[in-house]
Amino acid sequence: MDTTFETLEAEVLKLPLAQRTKLLDRVVASLDADAARDAAWDAVAASRDAEAAQLVPMDEALARLRNEHA
Repeated sequence: MDTTFETLEAEVLKLPLAQRTKLLDRVVASLDADAARDAAWDAVAASRDAEAAQLVPMDEALARLRNEHA
């Protein structure tokens, strides 16, 4: 490693956690090569979360489980 990198790394590691987190977010965002792809994956994840969050009454959930293992 060159000394400039090592100096920068040492300085970054001295930052408080919140500032290091903010810096990391900015660095990762700067590496983002395909924002459209990431947006599409975010939409898929949100859709799956919405599906998983559908509540089912307990009696119905138990009946489904019994039917699956019958």
